[in-house]
Parts: sequence; C-alpha cells; structure tokens
Amino acid sequence: MTYRVCFVCTGNICRSPMAESVFRARVEEAGLDGLVEVDSAGTGGWHEGEPADPRTVAVLQEHGYAGEHTARQFDPSWFERLDLVIALDTGHAKALRRLAPTERDALKVRLLRSYDPAAGDDLEVPDPYYGARDGFEECLEMVEAASAGLLAAVREHVEGQTA
Repeated sequence: MTYRVCFVCTGNICRSPMAESVFRARVEEAGLDGLVEVDSAGTGGWHEGEPADPRTVAVLQEHGYAGEHTARQFDPSWFERLDLVIALDTGHAKALRRLAPTERDALKVRLLRSYDPAAGDDLEVPDPYYGARDGFEECLEMVEAASAGLLAAVREHVEGQTA
C-alpha cells in the first residue's frame, strides 16, 4: 500500500515544491520510492499551472535536487487518499484543518518543522517569496533539517505496514 505525503504552502511555487523535491530525494535514497508518494500544493490557486519560482528552482538545482514543478491548489477531497498533509507554517496548518472533512482528516495535518528536534518552538518555515535569495537558501536548510525526521516517521509507518 502506498503512503502518500503532500506538502502545502501558500501558492505552491516556493516552499512546498522545495519540500516536495527534497523529500522525494530522501525517499529515493532510502529505497522507499515504490512505497511513498510525494506531492505538493498551495492553499490558494493564484499560481496554478505555473512553474516553481525561478529562485526556488535555482537553489534546488544548485544543491542537486530536481526543480521541475507545476503549481496547483490543494483540494479538500484529497484528504481521503493522503496519509500526511505537511504544512509549511501555522497559517497553512489552520487553513488545512478548516478544510478537513473529518476530525480524522484534520489529524493528518502536521507542521514540517515539527519533525526537526533542533527547531524547538520555532515551527515556521518563513515565506521567501518577497525577500532576497538568501531566504530561499534558509528555507532549503530548514526543509532539509526536517526531512530526516519526517523520513524516519514515514519509514516507521511504511515498514509497519509491510511487516
């Protein structure tokens, strides 16, 4: 059975495509790519059909990640097929929980940085869109740091299903 993870930010052109690309690479490195499906979306549809922000693509490619992406808006009907909905900040988490059709679906929503023990109480991945390029680098560092913990949690669930 495939375990499905969807990363969600505002417009699906900066943070969530970055998280999707990084986590997909971690899943492949772990040999779980046949068992885990990774996706992303935005809470809004402003950029639907557009590629990721050029700064996101550049930072990803410079660090060895894929940068190809097409933005789309999160649809509440997806909750049914998703196992985890990973929000990049608390505003996204609140919006997603409001969209959740059931309490069980709302419990699928988690903050990405909650998987990074070093994050402490700072669970926000700041939106780099309106800032300089260093904000995209900082975003990547946060995503990479949290991806290890997220992978461990997903691996535990997947291996529990296949045991």
